[in-house]
Amino acid sequence: METKEILKIAANALNKKKARELSAVKVDELTVLTEYFLFATATSSTHVRALADEVEDTLSAAGVQPHHIEGKSTGWIVLDYGSVIVHIFSRDQREFYGLDSMWNDGEAVELDDILEESEGD
Repeated sequence: METKEILKIAANALNKKKARELSAVKVDELTVLTEYFLFATATSSTHVRALADEVEDTLSAAGVQPHHIEGKSTGWIVLDYGSVIVHIFSRDQREFYGLDSMWNDGEAVELDDILEESEGD
């Protein structure tokens, strides 16, 4: 599956489950780690896990498996899909680690162009 499709599916899965402060940055010019980082904030530790499960389940249904998952019992879960790395944070963890500002030299991705309308919107 193409990288942009993985990003789109993951972003829509997060949006469907009411992730906050959803953002993505293209970092392929800055690192060899990945092409995109996708960031989301959850409202509670339960929400962090629910968001991660939704991304994992939705991408799995599309035939894409994560290479690695970190932080299943913490306030910051990382789902590594190779070309897309998804970071799901609690509010405190997102503010503490500041990955958004660390990678702000990357190219911001306009998610409005790839997000689908959620039911009830």
